[in-house]
Amino acid sequence: MAKEKKPCAKKACAKKTEVKAEKKVEKQAVEKKVDEKAKPLTKTQIIAQLAEASGLSKKDVSSVVDQLGALIQSSLAEADSFTLPGLVKIEKQFVPEKPGQDNVPDPFHPGQTINRPAKPAHWKVKVKALKALKDMV
Repeated sequence: MAKEKKPCAKKACAKKTEVKAEKKVEKQAVEKKVDEKAKPLTKTQIIAQLAEASGLSKKDVSSVVDQLGALIQSSLAEADSFTLPGLVKIEKQFVPEKPGQDNVPDPFHPGQTINRPAKPAHWKVKVKALKALKDMV
């Protein structure tokens, strides 16, 4: 015995239809906003924009960007940090070796144990945003 739908009042049906349409439009707007999110600039685009803003040639700007990378590399080799004033601080941090662990409970399979291999010592790079960069966002 199937239930029959009751005919609803015209105002109530119109209101339900209107609410559904509004929700659908909002959902489409959110999806569109996510799709339109700007992609990060490529190195070529960054160089072109810097060259246009500064009046220098692309070749000169490219050389400056490459030298900045070399400067960061040499600074991190000598010291443990490099600061681009107002924007970012790049730090190098030593992580000591971690010994292997035997018979550790497996979090994904209760009742079973696993053996974790040892991890060698390595360097980790941390990049911190400074105040001026935080204020830009």
